[in-house]
Amino acid sequence: MRKIAANIYRYIKAVILKDSFYIQVRRWFKDQGDSKLRLNYPKLNKDSIVFDVGGYLGDFAEAIQKKYGCIVYLFEPHPKFYNECVKKFRENKRIFPLNYGLSNQDKFFDIYDDKDGSSFYQRNNDKKNKINCEVRDILNVKDDLKIHQINLIKINIEGEEYNLLDHLIQRNSLDIAIEYQIQFHDFINDAKSRRDFICRSLSKSHHRTWCYEFVWENWSLK
Repeated sequence: MRKIAANIYRYIKAVILKDSFYIQVRRWFKDQGDSKLRLNYPKLNKDSIVFDVGGYLGDFAEAIQKKYGCIVYLFEPHPKFYNECVKKFRENKRIFPLNYGLSNQDKFFDIYDDKDGSSFYQRNNDKKNKINCEVRDILNVKDDLKIHQINLIKINIEGEEYNLLDHLIQRNSLDIAIEYQIQFHDFINDAKSRRDFICRSLSKSHHRTWCYEFVWENWSLK
């Protein structure tokens, strides 16, 4: 019943109310994006390096590693989700859960706990539990892990993607990844203009292979 209700809600928002976000969501599900796009990287192999930034419960890390045999570094700052990933991948020697997120600097943040929507940014003035978590500078982490280039970086970090990608732009380092799979979030101040700036910057080194605005999009190195 819950799934049916969600489908009806999306239909009303997209078809009747012409809500741009839900139009993109409806396109995404119609095109079966989760199964046909998010795991479609035929150039990946057992030597490829994948960064799963915002690993949550490890579903993406598990699926991409199983399909291509690649090495996956899973970054999850939330202690509960991190511990679940540690248990889940205890026998998998090619998925490495790390208990911190990636951003533009080394720092500690309060995460506003909201299950799969946990975020550094409190939304709707809700009184959510706060959990102190760690993030690290993505470039320092890459160097510490002795990684030259990332084959695929998946970014779903509930608003912090803007700071992370702005940092790579400022450091002229967008070429650290061959493929970017990004979920931009629209609840951040100036989200549209910030996303537009990042996309313009990405377009200098990468080309966009598919896009469902503020749902998921992919950029591939030229």
